[in-house]
Amino acid sequence: MPFTPLHMGPGIVVKALLQGSFSLMVFGWSQIIMDIQPLVVMITGEGHLHGFSHTYVGATLLALFSALSGKYLSEVGLFVFGLNKQWKVKIAWWVSFLSAFIGTFSHVLLDSIMHSDVQPFFPVTTSNSFLGLISVQTLHNACLYSALVGGILYFAINWVQKINKSHNHTASPPVR
Repeated sequence: MPFTPLHMGPGIVVKALLQGSFSLMVFGWSQIIMDIQPLVVMITGEGHLHGFSHTYVGATLLALFSALSGKYLSEVGLFVFGLNKQWKVKIAWWVSFLSAFIGTFSHVLLDSIMHSDVQPFFPVTTSNSFLGLISVQTLHNACLYSALVGGILYFAINWVQKINKSHNHTASPPVR
């Protein structure tokens, strides 16, 4: 998968469905962390392109790092972007860990489908039963379309919640 952006599509769907129980920023941070090893290999020309970082054992370790560092980085990022005025938004630890684990595990799964050098279940086995499950083009399209569907879902769910909230606040108290 050409680096992190396509991995964000499925994350946007998860954000739409889980809303405040999922941090898209921590998820995105975990995608970046996952692709550091392949980037270093591409720059230096040395090493295994999708090595230990693209195994579920490696993804577990990277998820822990991503959750611990991503919580604070995301809170600062939200403040810098003006979305966390006066530091009111705090990402719960469980949300950070959930988001990071979904991020790293989905990354391994998606890359396992298209890259022959990914060994997702190493050290138990070096086989990759996900390889070629669907075509690379279908995988890319699924990621792109999931971003679109996720964005529409996110705003639709927020719109419905706002309408419900305004109806609940404007409703007259029950007559007794």
